[in-house]
Amino acid sequence: MPSPFPGMDPWLERPMVFPDVHHTLITYVKAAINAALPPGYTVSTANRVWVDVESRREPDVGMFGPDKAPCGEAAAATMTAAGLLVIEMDEVLTDPIEEPYLEIVPDEGDRLVTAIEVLSRANKTAGDRGRTSYQYKQGEYRLSNVNLVEIDLLRSGPHTTAVSEAQLRRAAGPYDYHVCIMLAGVPRQFFVSAIKLTEKLPAIPIPLDPGVPPVTVDLQKVFDRCYDEGGFSRQAKYDRKQPDPPLTPKQQVWAEGILRAKGLLP
Repeated sequence: MPSPFPGMDPWLERPMVFPDVHHTLITYVKAAINAALPPGYTVSTANRVWVDVESRREPDVGMFGPDKAPCGEAAAATMTAAGLLVIEMDEVLTDPIEEPYLEIVPDEGDRLVTAIEVLSRANKTAGDRGRTSYQYKQGEYRLSNVNLVEIDLLRSGPHTTAVSEAQLRRAAGPYDYHVCIMLAGVPRQFFVSAIKLTEKLPAIPIPLDPGVPPVTVDLQKVFDRCYDEGGFSRQAKYDRKQPDPPLTPKQQVWAEGILRAKGLLP
């Protein structure tokens, strides 16, 4: 069953649904890029992992050893035998959180050419460690001459992409979603597609190296495949749930009209 809406489906932005949408979109964006990549490049899924970003630091002295790590209990016994005090903290350790994104690299070598990010709810939640981690990585891209493609299909949360929100609103006017592209070596210039709820998602260029034509990904086709093959018609629950965040009154009338015309609302 295809999505009832021409573009993004606001019913899929709900906290209980969008994480699944996020992962599925990344899978199909990767497939679309793979189908268009010229010889010499590879796209792969990478994971950003965080537990406590505030404690993430580089050591003053680092030691590297074999892949097999020593037993933690044996190492602790060694510390005790050395006469060190043992202090146990009443602290619950948080499981690491993994968040996927896409990387394009040359077939030979480990140089990162382009990073493609589909923003998650964690990326757009003020104070969330996922947002801090994302912004840290975003800064690394800008300093490392890496192309960055950011796809924001969430109306909720603070502005997060690399382009200034004030400049984006001045240039584009009202929008609900957007795509921001930053080219390697041009960290102060951004190429943006601003998208309204009532519009189709755009086809966007994915930049590669200078002199190499970008590959094009049709986000609407990707989203339609995501919606259909991911079973999101069942998760949307149009007749029982409302979008989160809420639509404006005008958007609500528009959306309900579409759903009624397709028999999804009484």
